[in-house]
Amino acid sequence: MLSVAGHRFASLATTPVLRMGLARCFSSVTGPFQCPPLPYVKNALEPHMSAETLTYHHDKHHQTYVDTLNSIAAENSTIASKTLEQIIKTETGKPFNQAAQVYNHTFFFNNLAPNGGGEPTGKIAELITRDFGSFEKFKEEFSAAAVGHFGSGWVWLIADDGKLKIVQGHDAGNPIRESKTPLMNIDVWEHAYYIDYRNARAQYVKNYWNLVNWDFVNDNVAKAGL
Repeated sequence: MLSVAGHRFASLATTPVLRMGLARCFSSVTGPFQCPPLPYVKNALEPHMSAETLTYHHDKHHQTYVDTLNSIAAENSTIASKTLEQIIKTETGKPFNQAAQVYNHTFFFNNLAPNGGGEPTGKIAELITRDFGSFEKFKEEFSAAAVGHFGSGWVWLIADDGKLKIVQGHDAGNPIRESKTPLMNIDVWEHAYYIDYRNARAQYVKNYWNLVNWDFVNDNVAKAGL
């Protein structure tokens, strides 16, 4: 778990980079949980994801999940004493939903990079070929899961008993809940893409592949011991 000035962030394989001048969340609600700044400037993902989308998605949606979790923690010392991962594994209802969404979004924003995309390299490339046959086959299956996901939620690539698997998570669904290791994800809540793509989720998913941070994915592979 990363601790900065007494505040707790999700202990992701690659922690959010704290840089001056990058997009930060601002809130009047204080507490043990914080919304990490984006690890890039807001227009860095254009033309595939706009600065306006990141302003609403990160500064407003993500911050609201953090604020709500801190409000819960203010009235529940047990929640306040736990990490995001511990809340995800042990809590239900509102505490789980808020903690999972804080984690899911922090993971997602780190899963993107201005110079991302292309075919993977390193260990993740080997594992994808082993478990899916080829990168193109994996990309096809992951995209189909994202485009075809009914309602709001997430699609994850996870490590499960040493194998790679694609799973869907409805609403705040997070594989940590089932003791699986997340490797990469895509947000298919409408707020993730509606400003840029309206109802064209398929185009959003197609352009997602231009942004995938394979270094982050490889860090998660190493964390999983694959």
